[in-house]
Order: sequence, then structure tokens, then C-alpha cells
Amino acid sequence: MPEIFKAAEILKTAIRIEENGIIFYREMIKRFKEKRLQDIFNFLAEEDERHRKIFEEILSKSEQYEMVDSYPGEYEAYLHAFADEHVFSKEKTGELVAKKVKDVKEAIQFGIEVELDSINYYQEIKRFIPDYQKDAIEKIIEEERSHFLKLSDIKKTLK
Repeated sequence: MPEIFKAAEILKTAIRIEENGIIFYREMIKRFKEKRLQDIFNFLAEEDERHRKIFEEILSKSEQYEMVDSYPGEYEAYLHAFADEHVFSKEKTGELVAKKVKDVKEAIQFGIEVELDSINYYQEIKRFIPDYQKDAIEKIIEEERSHFLKLSDIKKTLK
């Protein structure tokens, strides 16, 4: 039973990361009036919303999965430490960061960093996910990579 709780906690962190992304990108839509930027931030917010739903679905089925560690608590401790360092893992982070963003360049750079952090985190949580659900996580990782590239391309046009 403890392993089930651990996997659920890791998935809850992934959901919180996506929720913070939604908040951040929606705030950027309000802040920047250029349609191209609003469209991009809207797209990213919608993608994070879709990802959140996927993680919620996986979470709803996670009660049947048990994680096997090399020693008790090994991977859980690692992922919790990783999540604590993840910029979007704590509640209300998206809102707080959005208030601090000064300009478009900073918003884009922050989005790039979040996408990279998310890719790394989701790569790690695949170990907590049953094999039959790993394809869903892999698809999210691919989408996050695509978002990273889109934001990187935008950053190049802002120089």
C-alpha cells in the first residue's frame, strides 16, 4: 500500500506543475496584447490543461500499481527532491511568477525553462507509471519538447 501512495503523490505533483503552467500562460495572455503572443500562450495553456487531464486519468488508475525500489523510499526521495527544485511544483507558483515577469523576453525565457524542467521530471516519473500508461507520458514529453522548440523560435525573433 505505501508504494501506491508514493506513485499517487508523484502524479499529484505532475498535475500541480500543469496547473501552474495554465495559470502562468493565462496571465501572459492578459499581459501581452500582441495577437501572436496571445495565440502562443493560449496554445500552451490549452496544452497544459490537456496534460493535467491525462495525469488525472493516470492517477485515477494508479491504485493498482506498486513501485519497486532498490531500497525502501529510494526513488520517492529522489523525485520529491527533484520536484522541490522544480519551479512549478508548489501551489500558486504560476500566479506568483506571472506577477514578477517584466517583459516578453522574460516570459518566453521562463516558459523555456519550465518546459525543460517538465521534460526532465516527466522522464523520471515514467518509472512510477505502469507499462500500459507509459505511452501517454511519452506523448506528453514529446509535446513538451515541441513547446520548448516553439518558445525557442520565438525567443530568436525577439532579439
